[in-house]
Amino acid sequence: MAETASVLSRPLRIRSWHLPNRIVMPPMVSVRDIAGQDGLEWYRRHAQGGPGLVIVEATGVPRFERDLTAATLRPVVEAIHTAGALAAIQLFPLDFGTDLQVGSITRDEIAGIVRRYRLAARVCRDAGFDGVEPHGAHGYLLNRFFSPADNPRRDAYGLNSLSRMRFSLEIVRAIRAEVAETILLLYRHTPVKDGSYGIEDSLEFARELVAAGVDVLDISPSSIDAPGDRAEPFRRFGVPVIAVGNLDEPGRAEEALRQGRADLVAVGRGQIADLDWATKARRGDWPSITRCTKCNKLCFGNLRNRLPIACAQWPQPPAA
Repeated sequence: MAETASVLSRPLRIRSWHLPNRIVMPPMVSVRDIAGQDGLEWYRRHAQGGPGLVIVEATGVPRFERDLTAATLRPVVEAIHTAGALAAIQLFPLDFGTDLQVGSITRDEIAGIVRRYRLAARVCRDAGFDGVEPHGAHGYLLNRFFSPADNPRRDAYGLNSLSRMRFSLEIVRAIRAEVAETILLLYRHTPVKDGSYGIEDSLEFARELVAAGVDVLDISPSSIDAPGDRAEPFRRFGVPVIAVGNLDEPGRAEEALRQGRADLVAVGRGQIADLDWATKARRGDWPSITRCTKCNKLCFGNLRNRLPIACAQWPQPPAA
C-alpha cells in the first residue's frame, strides 16, 4: 500500500493549523522531566516516528508557577516541530501524587485551579505549543466533578448537570480568554461511565464545551467492539474528534477513519512498542510493526514504581 493511499496519511486543517496526517501520539505519563534532556529526547524520537500530532503528557498546572516557563518548554516544542508534527500538551489540575475531594474542595481552591490553567495556557502559547488540553477523563478531578456518582456537592458546582459541567467550562473559558484564538484548545473526556453517566450526558457536555471554545474533542476510550465507536456521536458538533483506545492495529485505526467515526486516531502503547508505528502504518508496512503485547511490565509496571517507562518489546542491549 502506498503511503498516499492510506487514510491515515490524509492531512487535516483545524482553523489555521495543518496536521500532516491523522495519527496522534496521546499524552502518556513517561516519568521523565518534559523540560529535561531525557524528556526532550523522548518526545523528539516519538515525533520522528511520524504522527501528525504529539500531545505531551499530563502536566500539573501548579508547575507553571514554579519551574515551567516558555524558555524551559521551548526545546521540546521545537524538537516536535522539527520532526514535522504539531505539539500540544495535556494540562492536569493538580500536582501528581496530590488530590482534592470533590465534596470538600473550596470555591477559593476551584478559583485557584482555574487561574493556574489560565497561566499555564499563556506559558504554553509563548513556548510555541500549538494546543493545550485540559484532562477531564478517566476518573480524575474534572471527570469526578462531571460525574453525578462522584459529585455530592449541593452548590453551583453540583446541583444538576449544568452545575457539574461548570468547573471544566470555567477552565475552558479562562484559557480561551487568555490566549484568544492563538492556540488550539482540546478537551479529553470519557464518554461513558457505568453507573454514573451515559452518552447523552456527555453529548450535552460536549455541546457546552464547543460553545465555550473547544476546538477538538478527545474521546477516550473506544470499546473493543468497533474502532472509534464512542467517538462517532461527538462528530455532530462540527469540530474534529480524536478516537482513543484499541486502535493499535493499523486496520482498526483506518476503519475508524474510513467509517467516519473519528477525524483523528490516537495510538498509545503501540507507539511505545514501535517508535515508528505511525510511519509504518501510513506506508502500509504493517507486517514490520513491533506489536504491543499488553504485558504491562515496563510501561504500567515502571509507572507504578515511578521509573521512566519503557517496553519489553524494545531490543535489549547486549550483556556487558
